[in-house]
Amino acid sequence: MTRTGNRDPGGMSRRVALTTVGGLVGTTLAGCLGSPSRSVGVLAAGSLARTFEDYVGPALEEETGIQVHGEYYGANAVMRMVEDRTKHPDVIVSADATLLRDRLYDEFTDWDVEFATNSVGIGYNEETAFGQGLDDGDSWHELALETEKGDISIGDPNLDPLGYRAVQAFELAENEYDRDGFRDTMMDLVYEEPEEPQMMAGVETGSRAASIVYHNMAVDHNMPFFEFPDEYNFSNVELADQYATVEFTTDEDGYTAEGRPVVYNATVNEEADNPDAGHALIQFLIDESNLLVDAGLTVGDSFPRPEGDVPEEITV
Repeated sequence: MTRTGNRDPGGMSRRVALTTVGGLVGTTLAGCLGSPSRSVGVLAAGSLARTFEDYVGPALEEETGIQVHGEYYGANAVMRMVEDRTKHPDVIVSADATLLRDRLYDEFTDWDVEFATNSVGIGYNEETAFGQGLDDGDSWHELALETEKGDISIGDPNLDPLGYRAVQAFELAENEYDRDGFRDTMMDLVYEEPEEPQMMAGVETGSRAASIVYHNMAVDHNMPFFEFPDEYNFSNVELADQYATVEFTTDEDGYTAEGRPVVYNATVNEEADNPDAGHALIQFLIDESNLLVDAGLTVGDSFPRPEGDVPEEITV
């Protein structure tokens, strides 16, 4: 099973600072709202559900007393919910940094912080024929063409960057291996899962052989992970130009996403109820990157990366 990521040392001294920030947040919110509200509403990409619920949320509450109340959907759906105000989060987290900027800048925010990356590959069940073939070293693309319809799932590409990255990976693999029609054949074979956090359930039970997922999702479920080569796993920033040779346009809102490296970013909604708690959470993501690595994300030396008019409450 592949493991990637670099730990960020120095977390202990910053934990003291975050505890202080948490205390100030609680005081500020109590003064503004008339009650000791110590919670932050998060609307995040579905691939981060376990990251926030099992790692970031408990650690933030322990250090600052702030509780994370998270909801998790495909990042396209997240942006749509913010835009039409069906959801009113304090913090918005995307699995595609460009998507957040394209959709939310000007009206809902004018800044964000990139805090981690990821890679795309196959989370699989070792007891299926497909999984056994991968373990034996057979070519994944040859094995995939031999699967039954629905044996492999992907995220819904109209709702979820992971979904459209799967489609783009199929197209890049088609070019890489000179397999004419591979993308279209795979799209006829795969099942499109509309609920990203549910993608692994069928693989775990064996009702599906595999899913095209991010590395951290396989880590979340203690599942073997076959990482695609750099040429189409969207993890290598030096291959951004190659990734950009493919694109996907969503059906509902007509958003066209070029292939690009996986970059997670977060911002505080300008309409947030608890902006101070939102700032504290993003500072925590910056300072406690070891938690993100433990959750299966990759935090290299280039992170965190600020964009736009980052508020003074956040130190990058």
